[in-house]
Amino acid sequence: MSRYFTEDHEWVDVDGDIGTVGISEYAQSQLGDIVFVDVPEEGKELTKGDEAAVVESVKAASDVYSPVSGTVIEGNPALADTPGLVNEEPESDGWFFKLTLSDPDELSGLMDEIAYAAFVEKL
Repeated sequence: MSRYFTEDHEWVDVDGDIGTVGISEYAQSQLGDIVFVDVPEEGKELTKGDEAAVVESVKAASDVYSPVSGTVIEGNPALADTPGLVNEEPESDGWFFKLTLSDPDELSGLMDEIAYAAFVEKL
């Protein structure tokens, strides 16, 4: 499995043609305590950069953008009852949605973990 990051602090884990999307540790730390998450519905078509989900914290509401194009196959059902999972496990159990990638070539425009760590260090 490979993980890629965007400059907006989304990550996507790719396994075959399935991508699992969430926000980075850095992003959740900037948001503070997360109180609500709205994930996309199954079957929704997303284009890279589309607003895909909404996350609300005690500080602000933020959009989560799709790092790749594809069709949503699942939203994380645990986030409806436990939005704080994004704070506790942002890069694992706090994922937002899964989708089938329609254009795997889009991954080449994203950062790997080393490049993302260097990007965050400069912020």
